[in-house]
Amino acid sequence: MKRFHVHVAVKDLAASIRFYSAMFDAQPLVIKADYAKWMVEDPRINFAISTRGNKPGVNHLGIQVESEAELAALRAQTERAEIAAIDEPEAACCYARSDKYWTTDPQGIAWETFRTLGSIPIYGQDTVPDPLADVSEGGKACCGPLPKVDAPKGSACCVPSEAAQTKSGACC
Repeated sequence: MKRFHVHVAVKDLAASIRFYSAMFDAQPLVIKADYAKWMVEDPRINFAISTRGNKPGVNHLGIQVESEAELAALRAQTERAEIAAIDEPEAACCYARSDKYWTTDPQGIAWETFRTLGSIPIYGQDTVPDPLADVSEGGKACCGPLPKVDAPKGSACCVPSEAAQTKSGACC
């Protein structure tokens, strides 16, 4: 069964935990110094927040699946639609180890489709990949979109920059 995923960058983690705990009528399942995550059943959502240096607001959206078969089926659907995607098997980010792939919608919103394999004690790599590197050919990404502007080291991890996505054939 699939679960909708939303990751929001926040300025004040404690205030945001209070707000979203009230909104979902539940405490986060995971709380770290820079991150919190709720696994809500009604509506079925994986909702995460972090203070990882990104501009406050929606960091990325996604679909979490429970099986390798579901992930493969969604990846095949993406290929049939000729939507560019970047695969990340065994990714380590957001305190989890996952198999995933990333796409970007026509508005530039990053979408993560993933299957969580287990938890890990660290957030993940906290560096910005080279924006001119072709991440689809061996570069590593982590847990969310890079800002559209050049960012200092340590400000974000994750999905390749717009330049890299264009280089690898993404529509945006």
